[in-house]
Amino acid sequence: MIRSANTTLKTVLATTTLACSTASFASMGNIGTTYGVMPLDVASAQGLSMFNSQVSATYYNPAALTKDPRGELAAGVLHAEHELKAVSKGGPAAPIRDGDVLQDAPSQHVLIGMKTNIGSLTTLGIPVYLGFVAGVEKYGKEMLAFESETSPEGQFLEYGRQPLFLNLGGAAKVWRGISAGYAARITLHADASLQARSDLAGNTKYESLSVNAKPSIRSIFGVNVDLGETLCPESDCWFNGIEAALAYRTSSNTQTSVNANMVIPGTIPEPGLTVNVLTLDSYQPEILSVGLQYSREKYRVALTLEQQNWSDLSQEFKGDTLRDQANIKFDDILIPRIGAQYFLSENLSLIGGVSFEKSPLKSDTSLDVNYFDNDRIVVGLGLSATFNHTGIMAYPVQLDIGYQRHMLKERDFDLSHGQQNSGNVYETVSAEGSVDVLSAALTLKF
Repeated sequence: MIRSANTTLKTVLATTTLACSTASFASMGNIGTTYGVMPLDVASAQGLSMFNSQVSATYYNPAALTKDPRGELAAGVLHAEHELKAVSKGGPAAPIRDGDVLQDAPSQHVLIGMKTNIGSLTTLGIPVYLGFVAGVEKYGKEMLAFESETSPEGQFLEYGRQPLFLNLGGAAKVWRGISAGYAARITLHADASLQARSDLAGNTKYESLSVNAKPSIRSIFGVNVDLGETLCPESDCWFNGIEAALAYRTSSNTQTSVNANMVIPGTIPEPGLTVNVLTLDSYQPEILSVGLQYSREKYRVALTLEQQNWSDLSQEFKGDTLRDQANIKFDDILIPRIGAQYFLSENLSLIGGVSFEKSPLKSDTSLDVNYFDNDRIVVGLGLSATFNHTGIMAYPVQLDIGYQRHMLKERDFDLSHGQQNSGNVYETVSAEGSVDVLSAALTLKF
């Protein structure tokens, strides 16, 4: 097959090397772990997420789908504005960056989700709730935001563009006050292969290019317990209004494998020059979460402890051809979150939350890759309003708005490169910054 191969070859070989001098906008996070899926998750700093009955429960705790028997159809947007900085503190070489701001490109998601009771499809009479949520970057224009690189100017670990977000799950009540759920997190693993012959001028022929992407499905389990309904279903007791939740998410990632082979007659004979690259993007660690919620007529408060096992990523990077030389070390971390919702009226409520998130990045130096990550405080604030009669819709419509701010604690890193002297370190920088997130969603209850 003969086509404009010079352009094709350059594009594929650029993908194969995966190296460039611009800032990296992909990340090891996703909107669920970094910001929050729906506005209630954003506004509560994910403090209420374990008890959120909306479609985002398929990511945080699928058992919570049973908390509201109504079906729903939701659509929303999320906009995260970054101002992430690396300020030079001097070193053997001049700064490579142009100014202090390293990353300011936004992440912009459009989200859609649906939840319904499919128990009516059977004769068992048992409610079974099915939900899904999907998010696409650049307001629906970019399904796979992928960039993996070594970076002489440095790059932030978790912030940046977020690739395709897709979760599907279900839940049912198993006994009085006890619900269980299962969900699947779906990511993509892509394989690309190029075979070509070329002359020294770069003119190619007989090229073959193929790209395959297959889903990677990882599990999420959740259990929800209403202690009042379980322990004293027919009388009042001090357990009324107290709920407990447990959720477990296995690790997941997006990865790309590229195999390119080039033959240049008279210079590189058969079998040719082969370049193989395997690299990870958008890694989510194994997460175990426990939560406790106390509810009353006018308010509810929830506390969540989230164990994120990032140490496994150190081993994953040993098989990554871009990062295997960097000797990057990660720690497991425990994240406390607290969220609250106060009901001003039956149809209007205020939401707030705060979390402290310790950085999992143990290394202050990562050869050639130069990752940055910071401890951060996350605060959120939001509003939820329900309109029972809109004049257009036959069912209630819920409008949710959430705002979140990430405040990154200053931390020093050593930039390093394999070709530099002085132990490979050529500059010390102070990484800091902030992130502002705004999320809004309309939900039709039916």
